[in-house]
Amino acid sequence: LVSRRVLASQATGINTDNQNAKVKQQTPLGTNILGNIFGKHRHNKGPWQFVRLCFHPGASSIARESISGLNAPEVTSQDMLKAMMAYIWPKDDPMIRKRVMLSLSLLIGAKVTNVCVPFLFKGAVDSLGVLSMDTAPQTVTAVCLSMLIGYGIARAGAAGFNELRNAVFARVAHHSIRKIATNVFLHLHNLDLAFHLNKQTGALSKTIDRGSRGINFVLSAMVFNVVPTIFELALVSTVLGLKCGLAFAGVSMGCVGVYAAYTLAVTQWRTKFRIYMNQAENEAGNKAVDSLINYETVKYFNNEKYEARRYDDVLKKYESASLKTSSSLAMLNFGQNAIFSAAMSTIMVLAANEIVKGNLTVGDLVMVNGLLFQLSIPLGFLGSVYREVRQALIDMRSMFTLMNVEAAVSSKPSSPSLAVGPETASIEFRNVSFQYETGKPILDNMSFTIPAGKKIGFVGGSGSGKTSMVRLLYRFFEPTSGDIFIGGQNIKDVNIESVRKAIAIVPQDSVLFHDTIRHNLNYGDLTKGQSDVEKAARMADIHDDIVNWPNGYETQVGERGLKLSGGEKQRVAIARAILKNSPILVFDEATSSLDSITEHNILQALSRATEGRTSICIAHRLSTVMDADEILVLENGKVSERGNHSDLLKLNGLYAKLWDTQNKL
Repeated sequence: LVSRRVLASQATGINTDNQNAKVKQQTPLGTNILGNIFGKHRHNKGPWQFVRLCFHPGASSIARESISGLNAPEVTSQDMLKAMMAYIWPKDDPMIRKRVMLSLSLLIGAKVTNVCVPFLFKGAVDSLGVLSMDTAPQTVTAVCLSMLIGYGIARAGAAGFNELRNAVFARVAHHSIRKIATNVFLHLHNLDLAFHLNKQTGALSKTIDRGSRGINFVLSAMVFNVVPTIFELALVSTVLGLKCGLAFAGVSMGCVGVYAAYTLAVTQWRTKFRIYMNQAENEAGNKAVDSLINYETVKYFNNEKYEARRYDDVLKKYESASLKTSSSLAMLNFGQNAIFSAAMSTIMVLAANEIVKGNLTVGDLVMVNGLLFQLSIPLGFLGSVYREVRQALIDMRSMFTLMNVEAAVSSKPSSPSLAVGPETASIEFRNVSFQYETGKPILDNMSFTIPAGKKIGFVGGSGSGKTSMVRLLYRFFEPTSGDIFIGGQNIKDVNIESVRKAIAIVPQDSVLFHDTIRHNLNYGDLTKGQSDVEKAARMADIHDDIVNWPNGYETQVGERGLKLSGGEKQRVAIARAILKNSPILVFDEATSSLDSITEHNILQALSRATEGRTSICIAHRLSTVMDADEILVLENGKVSERGNHSDLLKLNGLYAKLWDTQNKL
């Protein structure tokens, strides 16, 4: 859309001065959370066991707007920070904890050294004012030089401590980001199919990307900016009080109080503009992704300008919220500078008055001025860091809510694995009913049994429940009522991964990864070698085509496999299922995209592949299930007819009508 840096500056309220640029340099670079695939997935415990986050009044309603359909109890910001600390201080990684301790030690050294700088400069100024060049020129020179050299060493030392701290903590931050990214990525894959059917990929991608950037900032800012800033403010105020009097400390602390109150109040008001920006960005992402995925459809109907207008309408909302954010930021920055300038003027007047009275020296005035300027740096950090942390928490809220959505379908704790082989892979649906939406039943009290090693065909009109039946078998959804058994074991009572491992499927819509043909074939079983991959490709009648391509098995298939024809994608999916070598094979319209000759060859290959295995063949083209041991005809969510091909034709029912209709075409 526009430069990410400009967006970040305008949206999060980062000052554009050098010090705030320094803050950005001290934090690790933003990590795209989708690009990190490491670590273990958490289940129902650990630092991520939280739900919707509430960082400000009305957060729960805003969360519902940001990611619709996620209903969960609220947690506090303290809970979230506790979760973050579990990654900064991991119990199972002593090296990370040592780095954190070393970083904190370097931080304290930097702050103490920093406060010493004005005292050294004061000593140099006072030595010039007290000693006479006529009586002791060498002494004056020695004292001034030593003070000024110490001044330079202290400044360099403070900078050295800071940079060394950043280098030490970088590993901690990147390690934490990687672990969090892994948990989010794997959690999305472990959510049920219903969640992904109801959510738009563009919005999820934006939510995760913003959340990862927010985590990146908070991890560093909270540990090495917020706490150190408070420490330095307290240290400077204490020094002013002890050295110059309580009036100086009172003015400095009063300045901090007014500054903080003003920043909190205005930032609270500005929060809604950031939320509106996030919502508009989500919507823009949805529009862009949806339009680009359907690129061919847009071209078919010459609707490029229409899509551009839709996209521009959303960007106008983003632009409006961004302008409000920028203007409110200007007001915030002006108010902060005005408060600090007033406090600084007051303290300088007090210092000048004390010099006139003889209570302070000119060196003290220089010291106070230096301390105030040093106070302005952490104070400026406190304002900008607070604003950024506030915005980061807003950005993270939706991702944390997403992280704590519980899958509607999951394994029971300590559930055993499904024990099944080709000889025992029977399937039973017992009084199974199912509906996607209330009042619209898909399966209605369906019951049937498939003996192990048999080939069963399922036919019926569109919407009769054939594909839904397979989704239930895979446990993508739970039946509304009834039970499903594999090998005599209720699939609700066994580990969900073992159920899916026992089934290989060729889906109706075969979508491939944007990778090589080898990778897509090998995806059926990543442990298999090239010889097994080629054997499966031969059985699916695609090996000869692959070797004739310029890059052979290293050919890139394009996004979603768009560089391949429909028939080629279908054969890759068939080879992938064959390679998986599961005791149960499911073919959901497996030959729907093939020509008659290729279909004939593949049916022969499938016949060999399914030999001795339980297989389910879903088909509209009845010729593909003629050789099935039994054919079940589905109608209105029930089994209306069953038998082999010849028996069903003799019944002269729905199957016979479908057969006659297809033969007449």
